[in-house]
Amino acid sequence: MSEIAIVGAGAWGTALAVQAARAGNDVVLWARSGADAIEASRESPRLPGILLPEPVRVIGDISLLSGMVIAAVPTQSLREVLGALTNVRELVICAKGIEAGTLRLPLEIAAQVLPDTVAAVLTGPNFAHEIASGQPAAAVVASLDQAMREAVMARLATPSFRLYGSDDPVGAQVGGAAKNVIAIAAGAVTGAGLGENARAALITRGLAELARLTVVLGGRAETVMGLSGLGDLLLTCTGPASRNFSLGLALGRGETLTSILAARRAVTEGVATAPALLARAQGVDMPICQAVAGLLDGRTTLREAIGALLARPRRDE
Repeated sequence: MSEIAIVGAGAWGTALAVQAARAGNDVVLWARSGADAIEASRESPRLPGILLPEPVRVIGDISLLSGMVIAAVPTQSLREVLGALTNVRELVICAKGIEAGTLRLPLEIAAQVLPDTVAAVLTGPNFAHEIASGQPAAAVVASLDQAMREAVMARLATPSFRLYGSDDPVGAQVGGAAKNVIAIAAGAVTGAGLGENARAALITRGLAELARLTVVLGGRAETVMGLSGLGDLLLTCTGPASRNFSLGLALGRGETLTSILAARRAVTEGVATAPALLARAQGVDMPICQAVAGLLDGRTTLREAIGALLARPRRDE
């Protein structure tokens, strides 16, 4: 067996530890806190009901990680975590978002913090509990380095977890970031009781926004129609287990953002990504993402945001 190190014992990191073991690897899972308790119970509190298989050991010292490392932490924590890694040859990033302040995508953060490391992103329409349970799923490994893509696929793929390669990491990352913001809008529309027609229209127009931004930032439009774009968007905008969709759902029902976030332990990436995405967009027409950012920071109400979207000038699709 070969060894894979996973940074982050949240739901996704735990699911990937299970998947990596299923694929035949020895796995080291780093937990920021509670490592001894997780090791003893063989269960992460962030993914209850899923027992860690024998090849997985849990540690609390991040400096011990080496070799191929999978970073399953939120985008806003990624820089700090990568800075603590000292012996990484190959890096796989699972974060989906844009760093507030610097407006960098995950691989751009990695290039700045670990410039000598070969990196890829793992992204796609995946809920952690389904991956951990071994239900069928597919994902994308995106990197400009073909050998890296092939190495990750060889190490993580199983009959129930199909991996595709992509040489468009920009497109793959933009899809992962933007879909979280659009999912908040889809949840808000559903929570407000505006119907399935409205949600379908919003998802479709959101995909158009995602495509425009991808091309401007140097990605390819066809990537948007794949697993890292359309696939992830559909899952996140319709699946009740989506943190971003459920946050929007609560907003649509009249709850405040403060109260919603106070009741959560897990990070909802779309909240920090929405304003960063707009700032990075550099004038790209993104009315849905703009409406979400306004809703989150209190500049607009849901009714006003919907009214503004519906009042946009008529034009061909």
